[in-house]
Amino acid sequence: MVAALVTIFIIGYACIALEHPLKVNKTATALLLGVVVWAVYSFCHAAAQPGMDIDTWHAFISGHLIENLGETAEIVFFLLGAMTIVTLIEDYQGFRVITDKITTTNKKKLLWVVSILTFFLSALLDNMTTAIVMVALLRKLIADQRERWLYAGMVILAANAGGAWSPIGDVTTIMLWIGGQVTTVNIIVKTIVASLVCMVVPVLIVGATLKGDIERPAAQGGGIEVPVHLRRLVLIMGVAALIFVPIFKTITHLPPYLGMLFGLGVLWITTEIISRKYEKEGHKLPTAVSTLEHIDTPTILFFLGILMAVSCLKVAGILGSLAGGLNNVFGTAAPGFFFIDIIIGALSSVVDNVPLVAAVMGMYPIDGADIIFHQNHAFWEFLAYCAGTGGSLLIIGSAAGVAVMGMEKIDFIWYLKKISLLALAGYIAGAIVFVLMDVTLFEQVAWLRDLA
Repeated sequence: MVAALVTIFIIGYACIALEHPLKVNKTATALLLGVVVWAVYSFCHAAAQPGMDIDTWHAFISGHLIENLGETAEIVFFLLGAMTIVTLIEDYQGFRVITDKITTTNKKKLLWVVSILTFFLSALLDNMTTAIVMVALLRKLIADQRERWLYAGMVILAANAGGAWSPIGDVTTIMLWIGGQVTTVNIIVKTIVASLVCMVVPVLIVGATLKGDIERPAAQGGGIEVPVHLRRLVLIMGVAALIFVPIFKTITHLPPYLGMLFGLGVLWITTEIISRKYEKEGHKLPTAVSTLEHIDTPTILFFLGILMAVSCLKVAGILGSLAGGLNNVFGTAAPGFFFIDIIIGALSSVVDNVPLVAAVMGMYPIDGADIIFHQNHAFWEFLAYCAGTGGSLLIIGSAAGVAVMGMEKIDFIWYLKKISLLALAGYIAGAIVFVLMDVTLFEQVAWLRDLA
């Protein structure tokens, strides 16, 4: 059974990684993978216990499916709510309130403005959406495509770094936050400096080579203009809804996805009222209903499929065995778990970081009798940093990278030559800063203490 499940999972992973050469959308592969591994596990479990009656078999599989589907659904509905809010802000041209303020043409200054804006915007929204918004901005600011590619590459680094330290900025950090591995204040305090260093180091390197001014593209008109006061209203309400989520969780002790759906409901009603009013005056403004028609549903379904596949490996005990293997090689004390996280971060540049983090969460549960890494342990905080920023090493290693690659048609080899080493420099620099700042880890890693 183990060999069959692992083989299927590896084949599915390979198809996801080779999405573009195979010309098969990774969402379709992930959904098939999620269903097939559970089906194989179900039949193999029944075959291993021939005396089991059909009712007992059905109850066993259904119980595990319902339990893991509930955990997966929390993440899926959280993302669905967040993506709807952000897309609604975009539909109301709310982000223009920010982008219209950028007037500089100096290359170096523009690099810093774009990187810092991306870093903090990603923490409030998410890295993929922020990358999409910032690339749309770059198209209005930079005419030359190759120059724009360089800035787009830096947007990927800044978006991933900015998402890593916020509980709502990156899917993997969201997973750790919802799963209870990290708490809001702790993840921000422990990782924000390391994430900032991860962004600043590449900007410093690239900034030293930039001179002169950029050429702006010719202005283009067209499209429906949303009144400025409505742009501001929807932007403020949308961002407030996202920021309110951790506050909601703290006050009510309810799951974060309920806070996200609450914020979406409030914004939904507001835009319905606005749309009705302006439709009477000859305008047709969007509502959440129209926004949901072009939401990134394939991404939502991808997470559903891959998380369900990983949950099957957890139920089958495969992740527990993998955890034991990693523990035997590296140990669970510092600096062992430090290297485990570094490896996971590097792997996230080759395969998607969502299933990697989901696998680690299954390998090291935070409930039960055998807790190895408790809530807010440095292992989880460093995992959030590594999984969030490690994907920048390759353009296909993060949702932000894939989104930018699709929008700007950036060549994989170009990114590897121009951006990957910059990403590696930032990744390593941020990791060192994290280790040095963590008191427990710093005291135990003698060789780093000697260097300091």
